[in-house]
Order: sequence, then structure tokens, then C-alpha cells
Amino acid sequence: MSTNVVPTTDLDSAELRKAFGAFPTGVVALAGISDTEPTVIVASSFAVGVSQEPPLVMFAVQQSSTTWPMLRSLPSLGVSVLGECHTDVIRQLSSKDKTQRFAGVGTTVLPSGALLIDDAPVHFECAIESSHTAGDHEIVVLRVTGLANDHSKQPIVFHRSAFARLSA
Repeated sequence: MSTNVVPTTDLDSAELRKAFGAFPTGVVALAGISDTEPTVIVASSFAVGVSQEPPLVMFAVQQSSTTWPMLRSLPSLGVSVLGECHTDVIRQLSSKDKTQRFAGVGTTVLPSGALLIDDAPVHFECAIESSHTAGDHEIVVLRVTGLANDHSKQPIVFHRSAFARLSA
């Protein structure tokens, strides 16, 4: 079997998006309280295990995001690894209509101002460690300052532009 690799000068953006989508990823909500309002970004570009000492995770956000500038200024962010029970609220949390993002969504605000989505399999409390420009995105490294695991809950997976469940 032969594979024809297309040079980057000939890449079609739709094909690139499909290729990126072939890699299953988890889905997280990064959230905090900004000017007394809950604020959230949903990302499938989250990576754990960047470092154990110090404990670091990372994600990428589009530079065109209008929400990230509000979250970037906060001292602490909540990262909720979204689970199977969140399938219906993922699109709501990432909606352009920021006024309805949290309607009916259970949340917990930590003393640091980090906001967590209830019933997530994993929660991290984080502070921004560093950020780096990467094309049309910003790669953000977060230092984990607290965490909670609930192994009875399964994470949701984003694969080929759809949400999927892990098989047991």
C-alpha cells in the first residue's frame, strides 16, 4: 500500500481539518469568574502530562478568541474534563451567545475564582505558567495547583467532528 503525502504548499484547509480530526481528543472547559461573570472556553486541544515536576498541562486557543483575553487576566482557571453527561451542554458552553452559556449548567466556584463544571470526571485548578504564539493560535501552559478525580465517570471524546463515548 502506498501513501501519497501532499506537500504543505498544496494543502487544502478542509483536508487538513479532517486530518487533524482523525486524532481523538478529550474536551475541556476552561473557566473562571471575570468581572463577577462566569466565563468559559471549550477546547479539544488540551494535553495533560506536559510535566509532572512541576505539574503542567497545556491547551491551544485561537488568537481571534474574544473570550480568552478575559480568562487570560485571571489569577486562577478551572479546567473541567467534560464527561459523557456533558454531551448536551458542550455546544451551549461554546456558544457565541455568551449570556446563555451557563443556563442550567451546574458549576462550582473555588475560592481562587476558578470555575468548575459539575460532574466532570477530572477537575484541575490552574494558573497560567507561560504562553507562546503558534501560527493563528496561542499555546498556553498551565501549572496545576489542585485537582480532583472521579473515576466512576467517563470523559467524552471529540473525533471526526463528533462527540463519542469510550467503550468500557
